[in-house]
Amino acid sequence: MSAKKVLFITQEITPYVPESELSLIGQNLPQAIQDKGREIRTFMPKWGIINERRNQLHEVIRLSGMNLIIDDTDHPLIIKVASVQAARRQIYFIDNDDYFQHRLMTTDENGNEYEDNGERAIFYARGVLETVKKLRWCPDVIHCHGWMSAVVPLYIKKAYYDEPSFRDSKVIFSIYDDGFKSNFVDNFNEQLMFKEITSDDLNMIKNPVSYNELCKLAIAYSDGVIQNGENVDPELLDYARSLNKPVVECQQGFEAYADACNSLYDKVLEGNE
Repeated sequence: MSAKKVLFITQEITPYVPESELSLIGQNLPQAIQDKGREIRTFMPKWGIINERRNQLHEVIRLSGMNLIIDDTDHPLIIKVASVQAARRQIYFIDNDDYFQHRLMTTDENGNEYEDNGERAIFYARGVLETVKKLRWCPDVIHCHGWMSAVVPLYIKKAYYDEPSFRDSKVIFSIYDDGFKSNFVDNFNEQLMFKEITSDDLNMIKNPVSYNELCKLAIAYSDGVIQNGENVDPELLDYARSLNKPVVECQQGFEAYADACNSLYDKVLEGNE
């Protein structure tokens, strides 16, 4: 079975945010996969540093308007979109006044990590999945990049598994060596609870949740893992192998990396045949 449709859920994309390993991959990998003949959709958070006028973002009214409940509080979901004209593709942005407007990415102006980063990741993950449902688009593969996307595999396998859009989807998680430094709030596991998710589904991670623990959660519910960066903690790669997950190790050169990702997409779908 070939992966015809690939959903990219990423944390950063240049030129909307400053260049980094993650933002360059966020821009270039979806393009490379589209150029290989696959249909793609790409999502990222609408960080407060993004200039909407310069980048020509506009709200998609038909997709916005839903409220997501996190920690017993309603949070309106706003969807915006920008077009990459030369590449014939669009990028969707997940926005919310509390979590993203007038705020930077992982840290504030003083370099302090936001205390609600865990909630922001939950809102982002659920916002993407609810929007894809509204688009009535059924991805064969969902490729997650960055800690902001790390709860997506859990939700796909435990909360959205019976949704037509995701029933047959396979999930890939890319591990980067640049994550948050402090722990999430003590009740992060409780905030994760949604639909049929229980505490037993989170027993592979310790509390409070560190960057490595969050990656372990993503790995446990992914169908394949990619090492993005030479300094990824070997413990995470060993954990993936202990669960018999296919692991793509760090590649030299973007072309080799894109080819390895492309091959992994088809490999994880072999079990669906």
